[in-house]
Amino acid sequence: MPKYYFSRFEHRKPPEPLRTPPWMMRLWQVLAVAGLILGANYIRWRWMESLNMDALWYAVPLALAETLAWIGTLLFTINIWQVKDPKCPPPPEDINQCLVPQDRGESRPPKVDLFIATYSEDVELVRLSIQDALKMRYPSEIIYRIHVLDDGRRPEMRAVCEEEGVNYITRDNNIGYKAGNIRNGMEHTDGDFLVICDADTRVFPTLLTHTLGYFRDPDVAWVQTPQWFFDLPEGERLHAWLKRKVGLPGYLFGRVTEGIFGRLTIGSDPFFNDPRMFYDVILRRRNWANAAFCCGAASVHRREAVMQAALRGYVFTVEEEIARYTGTIRDEDTRAALSRAMLPHVISDTELTPYKFHVSEDIYTSIVLHGDSERRWRSVMHPTIESKMLSPQDLLTWMIQRFKYAAGSLDILFHDKVFSRRRFRLSPGQTLMYATTFWSYLACVWNAVFLISPLIYLFTGIPPVSAYSEPFYLHFLPFFIISELAFMFGTWGISAWDGRASYLSFFSVNLRALNTVLRGEKIKFDVTPKERQTGRFLYLVKPQIAIVVLTLLGLIWGGIQVARGQVDDPSGYVINIFWGGVNIAAMLPMIMAAMWTPPETQEAENA
Repeated sequence: MPKYYFSRFEHRKPPEPLRTPPWMMRLWQVLAVAGLILGANYIRWRWMESLNMDALWYAVPLALAETLAWIGTLLFTINIWQVKDPKCPPPPEDINQCLVPQDRGESRPPKVDLFIATYSEDVELVRLSIQDALKMRYPSEIIYRIHVLDDGRRPEMRAVCEEEGVNYITRDNNIGYKAGNIRNGMEHTDGDFLVICDADTRVFPTLLTHTLGYFRDPDVAWVQTPQWFFDLPEGERLHAWLKRKVGLPGYLFGRVTEGIFGRLTIGSDPFFNDPRMFYDVILRRRNWANAAFCCGAASVHRREAVMQAALRGYVFTVEEEIARYTGTIRDEDTRAALSRAMLPHVISDTELTPYKFHVSEDIYTSIVLHGDSERRWRSVMHPTIESKMLSPQDLLTWMIQRFKYAAGSLDILFHDKVFSRRRFRLSPGQTLMYATTFWSYLACVWNAVFLISPLIYLFTGIPPVSAYSEPFYLHFLPFFIISELAFMFGTWGISAWDGRASYLSFFSVNLRALNTVLRGEKIKFDVTPKERQTGRFLYLVKPQIAIVVLTLLGLIWGGIQVARGQVDDPSGYVINIFWGGVNIAAMLPMIMAAMWTPPETQEAENA
């Protein structure tokens, strides 16, 4: 990354939170319910009336994939059903305003520790994060300290901290990686609240003013703020691009199209890095269920909540370990005696971990806090962007990040008993929200079926349904059209296609993550690079290239068969041509991203 690479993006302002009119939310909800009902009827018809009994090896996996995808749609609908932003009271002037009555003591200002976790990032990049953190404002007195947590143990990083006047904290080892780094920081600080930042997280001066007010509710454990990648290519507005290509007719067509579908750009965000769909729609709309989970950087935590959850988790781990060896002993006196004898040894061998040493420590800690049966901790997804950070600059970095998200989440699902009523007592709403997250990572299995299915038909002519006849269209088309309209209104203001394309195209990344977890392999804690990795990365998208090439060959072969008159029902090819075209369109952005390089000259800003 060239020095001061991001200086040309400094003028950019973050987008405002989505403001969805009430009438649009009602329309979305009506259409969503209608789509789910039509979808359920379609799934019923697929299993009971449409299977090709002569090709069950093909028909059954596809029908099963459609069923699982419909369940995913149901979960996603529940997830984004409504916007319910909690109101933020004025920022507290006294820590007692954030505590339950029995815990209140001497009056004093709140204490806030801001952590900047770093390992190998450029020290000048971290310096910018420090300088922005030093600009923090607050309307009343506050005890505010900045700590750089350096797992790289670098003298030059220590020197930067001394020059900027902030605290430098390091340790002798890297146990637990980022989670261990944060835990070490907690051991050396005493703030009431912790602000977690990555090396490139540059907080805005308003962060504490706009978020600490939530903690007046003593049950709020953390506040997550949206992440904003301020260096994303902004591309060119559709109407401007069409004007350059075809003149006035193109400009008018572009304006009309944007009037219907919202702002559209060409050449922006080659890696689908724009997080607005996740933060502004998916996570923000979990506030109603108290299920917005922590995403690490740009989040504010109550120290008390983290420590209480850690202590309860510690006690549970000790009890579980003792029960593992004594549970089969029937005599109560013998079992009790052995438990007492084991207790001091198990305690000495069990480590208290405020943040679990896990590649996805943020979502794990969220589940621990949400599932704390003795203290119903709450979370808040704050809608307004309060920081900026750098986006992944190449496909390799992008894939490292996505693989960590997928593998970490799947590891929690399969190995941590997150839905065990004894371990984590999540509410029904929270259970559904976390199930939606885990289900989305499992979708790589049925997405692979959706990518392969049209190939089977195009090359063999064998249909997965008994016939592409009138009943098929009567069941499928209403469901498809209503569902598409529903999610267009449900995510109004954000490109739904980008989300769907990435959801489908990184099937190979999620399959690799699923395979890693099921094989019991250790998930590596690779640090996401902050600098562009050189080279072209087509080797990373071999599965996507294979899908495109095979689909194109299938379309050519199918067209030849239709032209020769060797097909009894050409409508089946029409459907699969459309299906294959959608699959190709979803794969191409990732393939293009593998070859993308940033422009050498300053990006032109478009109206």
